[in-house]
Amino acid sequence: MAPIVFSGIQPTGQITLGNYLGALKHFVKAQHDAQSYYCIVDLHAITVPQDPKELKTRILDLAALYLAVGLDPQIATLFVQSDVKEHAELGWLLQCNVHMGELSRMTQYKEKAEGKDAVTVGLFTYPALMAADILLYQTNLVPVGEDQKQHIEITRDIALRFNARFGDTFTIPEGMITKEGARIMSLDDPTKKMSKSNPNPASRIELSDTPDEIRKKFSRAVTDSGRGVTFDPEKKAAVANLLTIYATITDRSIESIVNEYEGRGYGDFKKGLGEAVIAHLEPIQSRFQSLRQSGDVVDILQEGAHRARESAQKTIDLVKRNIGLGTYY
Repeated sequence: MAPIVFSGIQPTGQITLGNYLGALKHFVKAQHDAQSYYCIVDLHAITVPQDPKELKTRILDLAALYLAVGLDPQIATLFVQSDVKEHAELGWLLQCNVHMGELSRMTQYKEKAEGKDAVTVGLFTYPALMAADILLYQTNLVPVGEDQKQHIEITRDIALRFNARFGDTFTIPEGMITKEGARIMSLDDPTKKMSKSNPNPASRIELSDTPDEIRKKFSRAVTDSGRGVTFDPEKKAAVANLLTIYATITDRSIESIVNEYEGRGYGDFKKGLGEAVIAHLEPIQSRFQSLRQSGDVVDILQEGAHRARESAQKTIDLVKRNIGLGTYY
């Protein structure tokens, strides 16, 4: 039986090349080998203030981008979190089975709360909702980066505790860490992950960037001392990051790229990288524009939500029955 895979992305900020190479590109491959649920987690997005009109636009943009990179809605289930009410329902039920100490140790909460006079309760309790997202579909595998392992650990802890208290209810998920391209670093600082929240737009390639913007950003990307294009993550982290992008976007080996640029400077290398990224993104950008203009995205999301609810309701029924809630179980 094929494993069940779940992953969610927040509809906040522009999707970066790092998001694509570390996540979306692998989703497309995984959809053929697993029963896949890909969710736009808009309920997580509102743990911090959002403009309602902008949020709605970003939800549809992200859905179109999922489809543009190659996600097949006939194979994978693509949907919006808030369209499946069982996410919020299970989130509350799990809040009643998670401890304050566990939540206070979460790195994401600490980072987003730092320096703020007040934060929402939702930001503090978001790991329970995140666990609900995963456990709702009896997920086996969750694609995550190295920096997200803590999320999987608390989800597993919650599920194991629930099962021990109420009986066999949830599948215990495993993190699926993709090694190649899983951690694309910032163009202005190779010690930091490429992020859509970085205040410096030049630190990232956005999937909506024009060819000229892509060329300019790569031409200004930081490099290391010396001129040789070599792969040494410790001594030449910036060039190693650019080589990782080049290899992942072209499906080539890093060794073959190093050999191609032997004896040539960083300028030629970064120019070649820019053109490779432009060539790869052009058909994605074209499909994205076509999808956004067609009106098909909403229909696809509604169908995905219907399919997701069929699975989610089974888990909710089991959870309520095991807890002792309601009169229909």
